Amino acid sequence: MESITKNRQPLSVLRAMVTRAYGAGQVDDGDGWVEELGHGWFNVAYVIRLRDGRRVVLKIAPSPEVEVMTYERDMMRTEVHALALVAGQTTVPVPAVHHYDPSRELCNAEYFFMDHIDAENLGIIGEQLSTEANDAYTEALGAANRELNQVKGDHFGSLLGGDPGATWRQVFTGIVEDVLRDGQRRDVDLGWDYDLIRQVLAERSDCLDEVVEPVFVEWDLWNSNVMVRDGALVSIIDHERALFGDPLMEAGFVATQLEAFGDPSGFVRGYGRAPSTPAERERRRLYNLHLLLIMVIETVYRGHTEPTQYDWSRARLGELMASFDSRR
Repeated sequence: MESITKNRQPLSVLRAMVTRAYGAGQVDDGDGWVEELGHGWFNVAYVIRLRDGRRVVLKIAPSPEVEVMTYERDMMRTEVHALALVAGQTTVPVPAVHHYDPSRELCNAEYFFMDHIDAENLGIIGEQLSTEANDAYTEALGAANRELNQVKGDHFGSLLGGDPGATWRQVFTGIVEDVLRDGQRRDVDLGWDYDLIRQVLAERSDCLDEVVEPVFVEWDLWNSNVMVRDGALVSIIDHERALFGDPLMEAGFVATQLEAFGDPSGFVRGYGRAPSTPAERERRRLYNLHLLLIMVIETVYRGHTEPTQYDWSRARLGELMASFDSRR
């Protein structure tokens, strides 16, 4: 997937990174020792073959010269922290981090090396699988996501720190406000007035007060961030958007209200529950609003040159906003 946030580096820099992480003796000077992974949307990622034959993955953060959305700042540091939390406090499989370098000495951004996962990406192979196989994988994903949500935080918001006294209502409405300001800064046409969206959020934010315990939320756990092999979930990847919040914010629950996102039944079965009370369903609609705002606005920040995501996401945002209006 192409995006202006991908901070590609020349081979000389990649060799220097390998040397710093593994030593000069692990730099492979043969052919085909590096290959870019093209499926990601934000960071550039490479598969690197070391001299001893091991394959590892290198992720490099965007250049500081590229403007990103407010919530996308410090995402690489967030991912490294998230991987440590998940590995240390759950049985959910994730890649091990080998080396993290935030110094910006070898290039203009931080980077890290981690395990290469020898498995298939569920988001890529899903259409080739039977309904039964897909259901089994998404059920396993739901169970894994439930375990991730057992990790407790001492504040709402960023994994990297926050105000322990702030409520979930304060934090989440602030998160949405950041997204709206990002959209206004770049004059993104949502099809709806920005202040009307703020009004919708303000009128319904009471439902957020039920959330009093911060837990680890992956938020971006779509099938494309799931690696599978031989009927088993092998690894969860791309943890850079994780935060402490409400577990009903998880991506697996989106389709419980937005049919365009697929069939949520396998995930819900594995997780063990879905939004069920009026307040829970209202929170989920606010989380869908947040998601769709990002999906529309990020197309401008990523420099998309074709309108597919923008058009599709804006249409879904229109449907959601119309549903809010019908419930006034």
